[in-house]
Amino acid sequence: MKIRTGTRNDAERVAALHTESWRTAYAGIMPDGFLRGPLLEDRLELWRGRLDTPEPGAALFVVESTDGPDGADGLGEGDGGDGLSGGARLDGFAYVLPRPDGRLLLDNLHASPGRTGSGIGGRLLRHVFAWAAGEHPGRPVYLEVLRANTRAIAFYERHGALRTDERICVFEQGFELPELEYTWPTPTSRA
Repeated sequence: MKIRTGTRNDAERVAALHTESWRTAYAGIMPDGFLRGPLLEDRLELWRGRLDTPEPGAALFVVESTDGPDGADGLGEGDGGDGLSGGARLDGFAYVLPRPDGRLLLDNLHASPGRTGSGIGGRLLRHVFAWAAGEHPGRPVYLEVLRANTRAIAFYERHGALRTDERICVFEQGFELPELEYTWPTPTSRA
């Protein structure tokens, strides 16, 4: 397993995983018509935009695995640099960006459905925190999570996040859902 910085070459694979993750995690939470609709096209437009014209200070991290000769995933962590998959399987990704209030928004943290619970999320979180400490020292990291996404909430709380706000998320597709904000005031790579 390798974590590296994502590039524009990753847009299609990230959009596909993002779509699959939402359709799995948000079934019964988000409207079925939205999840079954043109979600892939929507996510592809989002990721192409984010990666073709990156926001200053933002970063995408992707987790890739290749099966070794014995069928086990190769382990390791590094920066592949070129954004080319080389036959590697995309197992997860995280996207983080600075916000005007001085905090860092962890806007996406996804492990491939079927790979949740395998440690991918924790590794990504530690990688984000190490990156944040190096690139944006002293800044809190926060995220927003739908209140009904109890599995994700339990994960964030196990990794030291504190609930800091509650509000209604208004989706441009015409629906609203309650969401919670969680923050790591001083994140460390030991999450």
